[in-house]
Amino acid sequence: MNQKLTLTAARATALKTGFEGVFGNSPERYFSAPGRTEIGGNHTDHQRGHVLAAAVNLDTNAAVRLNGTNLIRVQSAGYPMCQVDITDLTPKADEINSTAALIRGVAARFAQLGCEVKGFDAYVESTVLPGSGLSSSAAFEVLIGTIINHLFFGGRTSQPQVAMIGQYAENVFFGKPCGLMDQTASAVGGMITIDFLNKDHPVIETVDFDFASCGHALCIIDSRASHADLTDEYAAITQEMKSVCAHFGKDVLTEIDEKDFYAAIPALREKCGDRAVLRCIHFYADNARVPMQVEALRKGDFAAFLRMVKESGHSSWMYLQNVIPAGYKAHQDVAVTLCLCDHYLQGQGAYRVHGGGFAGTVQAFVPFEILEDFRKGIDSALGEGACHVLSIRPQGGVEAFVEE
Repeated sequence: MNQKLTLTAARATALKTGFEGVFGNSPERYFSAPGRTEIGGNHTDHQRGHVLAAAVNLDTNAAVRLNGTNLIRVQSAGYPMCQVDITDLTPKADEINSTAALIRGVAARFAQLGCEVKGFDAYVESTVLPGSGLSSSAAFEVLIGTIINHLFFGGRTSQPQVAMIGQYAENVFFGKPCGLMDQTASAVGGMITIDFLNKDHPVIETVDFDFASCGHALCIIDSRASHADLTDEYAAITQEMKSVCAHFGKDVLTEIDEKDFYAAIPALREKCGDRAVLRCIHFYADNARVPMQVEALRKGDFAAFLRMVKESGHSSWMYLQNVIPAGYKAHQDVAVTLCLCDHYLQGQGAYRVHGGGFAGTVQAFVPFEILEDFRKGIDSALGEGACHVLSIRPQGGVEAFVEE
C-alpha cells in the first residue's frame, strides 16, 4: 500500500500561511490523517468483532514546528487555540469531551511507551467536518499521534499502534467508550477488514476493491443532526451489551457462543431488558456478515455485497436501534435521511445508517446513472452539500510532503 502523500501546492501554502499568521514563523514539517467510512460491522468493534472500513479523501492536515517549550499548541482553523502543558499528563475532569483531552491523552500514552514528548506548534485545517460521521475525532487523534511518533519517536510506532493510542486517549482522557475501528481505518489507510478478537494484536487485512468498477459511487449523506448531548445514547449500547456479557461472566460478546446467548434469552430479557437482547442479536448477525461481505468483494459479487449492506442497515434500525434517539419525536433526522435514500435509489444500490448512529450520517452506494438525480433530491430535502461523493484514500496517518 502506497503510504507517501504529497500535498498540493495550494494546500501546503494555505497551511504555511495559516501557521505563520498564528505562530509568527514558518513550519518545518507537514502531517496528514484521513477521515474514515464504516462499510460493514455497525457497533461490532467494541465487542472485539469484525469490521470493514476505509480511509476517505476528506482529511485533516497540519503544519508543524518544534517550539522549545513544554507546551503543545494546536490552532485548528476556525477554533480557539488549544494549549496543553505536557509536564502534567494525567486525565483532567474539566477537559472531558475536549480537544485538550485528546492531545493530552495521546501525549500521555506515548510517554508511557518511553517517548520523550516535547512541545510543538501545529496549525490544522480539516475537510473532515465535526459530526460528519467520518470520524473527525479519530482523524485528529491519529494526526497528533503521527506527529509525535515522527517528531520524537523516530516513527517506530506502527500505524495500528498509533490507532490504539488514539483510542486510549478517547477512552481514558476524553471520556468516550469508543471502539478501535475509527482510529485503525484512519491510521492504516485504504480499505481494510479488521478482526478485533485479540485486542492487543488485531488482525488487519487489505481489501483491494474499487466501487467505481461496479458502476457505483460511495456517498455519505449528512442528516444535519447534531451529536450534542447524545453521548449517553452511544454509551448505552456498550453498557447494555456489557450487561449481557456480565450474565455469562465475560467481557465482550465475541467470548460468548451465539447458541448459548439464544438459549439464555428468557433469563436475559428478565435481567437485562429487551433492548439489550435485541442489540446483541444485531451484533451476532452483523459480525457474521462482515467476513461474507469481504468474500463477496474479493470474488467480485457486488450484488451479494449490496444485499448485505441492506441487511446490515435493517438490522441496525430494528435491533441495534441507533437511528432515533430515545424519546425523540419532532427530530428524527437519520430516519428521514434513510427514507430519502430509499425513495431516490428506486430499489437500486443500497443504504444504511453509518457509524455510531442517532445523528450524523447515512451511507449509500448509488449507481452512476442516477447519481446526479439522487444527489439533487437529497440536497433539496436536507440542504445544499448534504450528499458527499467520496473516494478511498490509500494513505493512512503519514508525514506529508509538498508538491514540487
